[in-house]
Amino acid sequence: MLAAVALASLLALTATGCGSDDPDANAQASASAASEGDGKITIPDDIRDRLKEHGIDVDKWKDGAWKNWDRDDWLRKAQDYINPVIEGLWDPDRMQEAEDPDRGVRESDLSGDQGVTDPEPAPVDAKALSPTYHDTVPEAGKVFFDSPEGTMVCSATVVADPANPDRSNLVWTAGHCVHAGRSGGWYRNIAFVPSYNDQALSAQELAGATEDELAPYGVWWADWAGTSDQWIAQGGPTGGAGAPYDFAVIHVTPENGGSGKSLEETVGSALPVNFAAPAVPRVKSITVDGYPAAAPFDGETLYQCQDRPGRLSINASDPTMYRIGCTMTGGSSGGGWVATGADGEPALVSNTSIGPVNAGWLAGPRLGEVAKGVYDTVSQKYADR
Repeated sequence: MLAAVALASLLALTATGCGSDDPDANAQASASAASEGDGKITIPDDIRDRLKEHGIDVDKWKDGAWKNWDRDDWLRKAQDYINPVIEGLWDPDRMQEAEDPDRGVRESDLSGDQGVTDPEPAPVDAKALSPTYHDTVPEAGKVFFDSPEGTMVCSATVVADPANPDRSNLVWTAGHCVHAGRSGGWYRNIAFVPSYNDQALSAQELAGATEDELAPYGVWWADWAGTSDQWIAQGGPTGGAGAPYDFAVIHVTPENGGSGKSLEETVGSALPVNFAAPAVPRVKSITVDGYPAAAPFDGETLYQCQDRPGRLSINASDPTMYRIGCTMTGGSSGGGWVATGADGEPALVSNTSIGPVNAGWLAGPRLGEVAKGVYDTVSQKYADR
């Protein structure tokens, strides 16, 4: 599965389906930071109280208590997500050290797709986007987070927010980039960096790089995250039964309080999400973006693959996944899959979830009602903000 930058046998992806009627089951409350006049980050008293309910002292957390991954204390349930801002944590050195977790399987009528697996696609060489890639893919970026294995990285996409038109703070990624699945809980210190290394500087050129060079549009912390119940219950190191539900939506806020502009206004774009994409045989082409970090890549440059999708069925009773030929490796997990809709406009239709260790193909979940439930819940949480 392609989730974080530390490959194993299959790239790590997470699918979390949320079919719960509980509005808090698909979106998780987290600590949102306020900025004082001197620019320092403060945690509101009500957030501090909520954290204390989980046995977390904010000051101790910031001083390193977040590194305690004791299984009994690792928050797991949907409503237990917390992510207080630790200003300056994601500095250039830490971003570049992050690894990928290498765990590296009618028109919209999908009845013909269910339970079907097409022949394995031929590999398609990933192509590096020319700098500045923000000019062509402004929605793309990296998600950084901490896990028991260390600092990790995924790819992600800025998506539109129906509750806040033209002012979205929503980011789409893989479920395994925010939650460990059945074997663990929520990852920590989750942050999004849009247009990471927009000048496509090499690893050598980035030695001693400034934050402005790596994060030209700033660091945005996830103050809320949602993923599927299926991923939380069934997701595993190589996707497992949770792979068809390996998606997540996070709401972000700028680390330093920002200029008052939303993420969408800051980067200039946000992709709509299509939850009713046609059956696979009717999709002519899908473009996939990501920051592959496992060899032979180094995670510093945005790459892209384009191919006609096939079908991959993990379980006949679950939605069939999209699959394309692509040589991207771990670190590209969570990256957006984009297809042109009936209206001729591009829209997000999936995200990178799993792939083999030899990096010949990638697979992503079909975004249906479960994914829409996660998306709508996170959107509505911030409808009045």
